[in-house]
Amino acid sequence: MTVERMKPTLPLVTQLEHVLGRLLHYGTLLASAVIAVGLMVAPASGALGLRTATAGIVLFILLPIVRVAAMLIFFLRARDYRFGAIAALVLLIILFSYWVGAR
Repeated sequence: MTVERMKPTLPLVTQLEHVLGRLLHYGTLLASAVIAVGLMVAPASGALGLRTATAGIVLFILLPIVRVAAMLIFFLRARDYRFGAIAALVLLIILFSYWVGAR
């Protein structure tokens, strides 16, 4: 008796693409808005505006990490453990590289 592997069906793949598309779209809009607010406030408040703009840049940097985390959650909910393990490995590599870089 053979065990067939579950492959993601087209609707699941389409659903993942929509979720990731919205995540990246709205994340980009949010990060851009935070940077814009920071740059507008910077001439009047100096350090506060620059910190706000820096927070927007951090949001841009976090977007790919959030994307991988969303993929991990999606794959685990779809019981696609192979791709879930790959996403978890990517997140572990990112966290490890952050930990090594912060030392």
